[in-house]
Amino acid sequence: MAKGTRANAALDKAGIAHGLHAYDYSADVDSKGLAAAQALGIAPERMFKTLMAWVDKQPVVAVIPSDQRLSLKKLAASCGGKHAQMMEVAEAERRSGYKVGGISPFAQQRPATVVFADEVRQHASVYINAGQRGLLLEIAPVDALRFLQARCADIREG
Repeated sequence: MAKGTRANAALDKAGIAHGLHAYDYSADVDSKGLAAAQALGIAPERMFKTLMAWVDKQPVVAVIPSDQRLSLKKLAASCGGKHAQMMEVAEAERRSGYKVGGISPFAQQRPATVVFADEVRQHASVYINAGQRGLLLEIAPVDALRFLQARCADIREG
């Protein structure tokens, strides 16, 4: 396993504190985020997954807790759009430059608008994919939001 990715290299270059945490990735589980949280012994609500979507034909990166589901309707509304749909796997990999199961919102090849679920602000640090399957970044939400020029919104179901 590599010691780093474009994501953590970009954070290093920007002087943003973060940690790297490796775990044994398995493609054969129902929820990769929940499996990663369990492997690292952290609460699932601190493990955030990165999802790629289209909102009115504009690319959007949604980052939500791994134990939650994305509301496409709320995502569209949060971006001032009318319609949202999930991006196809091949397009998500092409745009981000990462493989599904390892997509990070940081240092994507083709940057897009990033929207975090509101819950991110409840934690001192969160875990987000580092751009490689089996490797996570631990970062303070305020630093992630600032670096990504992201916003927070109610984008989860329920």
